[in-house]
Formats: sequence, structure tokens, C-alpha cells
Amino acid sequence: MENRGTKLLSGPIWKGIVSFAIPLFLGNLFQQLYNTVDSLIVGNFLGSEALAAVSSSGSLIFLMVGFFNGISVGAGVVISRYFGAKDDDGLRAAVHTDVAFGLVSGLILTTVGMLLAPQILVLMGTPAEVLPNSVAYFRTYFAGSLAFVMYNIVMGILQAVGDSRHPLYYLIFSSMVNVVLDLLFVGVLGMGVASAAFATAISQAASALLCFRHLVRTQEVYQVRAREIRFYPGMLRQIIGIGLPSGLQNSIISFANIVVQANINAFGVVAMASCGVYSKIEGFAFLPVTCFAMSLTTFVGQNLGARQFERTKKGAIFGVICSMTLAEVVGFVVYAFIPYFAAGFDSNPEVVASATRQAHTVALFYCLLAFSHCIAGILRGAGKSIVPMIVMLICWCIIRITYITVTVHFIPKLQVIFWAYPITWSLSSIVFLIYFLKGRWLYGFEKKEGRS
Repeated sequence: MENRGTKLLSGPIWKGIVSFAIPLFLGNLFQQLYNTVDSLIVGNFLGSEALAAVSSSGSLIFLMVGFFNGISVGAGVVISRYFGAKDDDGLRAAVHTDVAFGLVSGLILTTVGMLLAPQILVLMGTPAEVLPNSVAYFRTYFAGSLAFVMYNIVMGILQAVGDSRHPLYYLIFSSMVNVVLDLLFVGVLGMGVASAAFATAISQAASALLCFRHLVRTQEVYQVRAREIRFYPGMLRQIIGIGLPSGLQNSIISFANIVVQANINAFGVVAMASCGVYSKIEGFAFLPVTCFAMSLTTFVGQNLGARQFERTKKGAIFGVICSMTLAEVVGFVVYAFIPYFAAGFDSNPEVVASATRQAHTVALFYCLLAFSHCIAGILRGAGKSIVPMIVMLICWCIIRITYITVTVHFIPKLQVIFWAYPITWSLSSIVFLIYFLKGRWLYGFEKKEGRS
């Protein structure tokens, strides 16, 4: 039997969280690298219009994938709770329900994504010169939806039980496959922009298969058995109950970003390319945010399952401080070196200048984004995923869209759109701080557990 992965449940809190977060960070780093490789190779081999096509598809892809990924977050919380409580029957039911959900979701996503791609891209105001490549990239990406969804499902299961090491190994392998295939398809064979999406689909399928193989072969209680893969009604309700708000939150934020992208599209191909370049660079800056938010969700879920309330509080505070500090350090680096980073994607001086303006507007506010994401991660781990959904719906969707729609009408400048992010991050951080300091996220749970 393997070690049950109790490093988040016992021992020094900082050591447990950091040792769990480092593989997550490295894994996300490699994932971001192979996402970035698409843009680097497309921008350098196929030009700004092809890069704009890839960039314009990003928000739409996350809208489609984000909902199902949010549900898988709910599954991870449920799995981590049963793992922390050492409830083996509940853990097995949660794992197999999660796998069944992933299989069904992947098939649905493939159908919907491929059918609706042209209509949604047109509604986003994608320029005519970019539209054919955007549709080709989008449809190719979603042809591999089952691989993407199962990749997130199986990775989430391992992370929920405290294993962030094996997902890292599989991501490194996947990243290497993606780089090689991107260079082969786009650089050597000249297959066009859609082949970059094809390379990503193949690489994620490889990673998902390796991870699934590990789950099938493990001797731990969370071993996946084909005959047990089905929906367990009570377990499915728990997963949907926690995951649905996260899924809706992802979709709502993605919808807001689609509105933002539509406004960016109105400024032309250079604006689309520059914002796409900056989004790839910013993805690296968000890595500390992502890894600590994910770590905190698992840490809180496991420790609440084990009824270790004081440990939960201390770990939450430690994770928030670390994430904010690292995010701000990275923000300063991005602020200082953005012209050099941007030129690596697209040497067009206009694209570099526009990406630089965006970084100089946004980068120094990364600490606020980190705070919001970490508190949201803590609340999800505590089973209170409705709270971050409501906060982000109001701040990151309604207020963001209203601000852009009204302000751009009177001040038609791209930088007005850039400011939407620091403003809405600030608002969500204020609301989350008030909620967190009141302690309702934990004390209500503590009282409920005391009565059980």
C-alpha cells in the first residue's frame, strides 16, 4: 500500500502546504508552457493574424470548459473530505462518480463546442480576416474535449488525496510532447493554426491516459475499477451541490471575458494579438495564485474532514500570505520586462507597445487577484462555493461588463478595458476580506460538526 498522503493532515502546516504546492506550481508551469508554445510558434511562423485567431478563441474555450472544470472542483472537495475523514466507502463512490461525470461531460462538450463555434465567434465580433482560422482552431480544440475533461478529472482526483507529485510527472511528459508536435505540425509541415490545437489535444490525452493508468494500478482505496464507474445518486448530489456554483462561476467569468474580448476585437487585429500575447505572459504570473488556491482547497477540505479546525485556520492564513507575496514579486518582474517578453511572441512594434501598456496598467495589482482566488479556494474547501460565485458574479461579471460598456462608449481607448481588471479585483478583495475576517466560512461549519 502507498502512503495515504497525510502530509496535509499532520506535521508543520507550512511544510505540508508548500510541499503540496510546489509540484502543483511546477505542473501548472509546464501546462502554461505548452499553452504558450502554441502562441509562440503560431506568432513566429504564421504571423499576427493567426496569433489573433488563437487569442480570440481563448475566452470562448474557457467558457465551454470552465463549467465542467468547476464541477470537477466540487468533486475534489468531496473526495478530499472523505479522504480526511478516512471514509473509504464514501471515497470510492466519490472517485467513481467523478470519473463517470467526466466521461459524459467530455462527450457533451465535444458536440456543443463543434456545433456552436462559428455562431459564437461571429457574435463576439471576430474580424472577418481572423474568423476562418478562429473557427478551425476552436473546432479542432473541441474535437479533443474528452481528453481535456478527463485530464482535469483524473488530475483532480490525485490532488484531492494529496498526491501532487504524479500529476507533475505526467504534465512534464505532456509538455514535451506538445512542444515537439507544435514544431512538427506548424513549423516543419506548415499545417496551419488548427494543428496547434491538435497538438495540444494529443498531449493532454497522453497525460490523461498516464494518470488514469496510475489510478487503475494503485493499491490505495481510491483505485479506479472499470466495473464501479457509474453515478452514485447521493454522491452525485454532493458533487453537484459543491461544484455547480464553481462551474457557474467559471462560466460567468468566461462570459464576462468574452464581452471584454468582443470590445478588444473592435480595436482591430493588433489589439487582439497584443492582448493575446499579454494573456500568455500573465498566465505565468498567475501560477502562484493558482497553485496556492488549489492547495488551500485540498488542505481545507481534508482538515475539515478530519475536524482539525485550528489547523485549518492557520493553514488558510499562511497560504493567502504566500500567494499574495509571490504574485506581487512576479508582477514587478512582468512590469519591468514586458517589452522583452512580448517581443518573443510577436516582433511587431505595435503589438509589443500595446502589450506593454496593458502590463503597466495591470501587473502591480496581481496581489489582489491572488487574495481573491485564495479566499475563493478556502471557501470551496469548506463547502461554501456559493459565496465566491456570488462575489465574482457581481464584481467580475456585472460590474466589469457595465464599466467597460459605459466607459468605452465615452472614452474609446483600449487602456480603458485594461483598467477593468484591477478595479474589479479590488472590489472582490474588499468583499472577501470582510467575509473572511468575520469567520463565517469556518465557524458555521465548526458548530455544525459539533452537533453531529
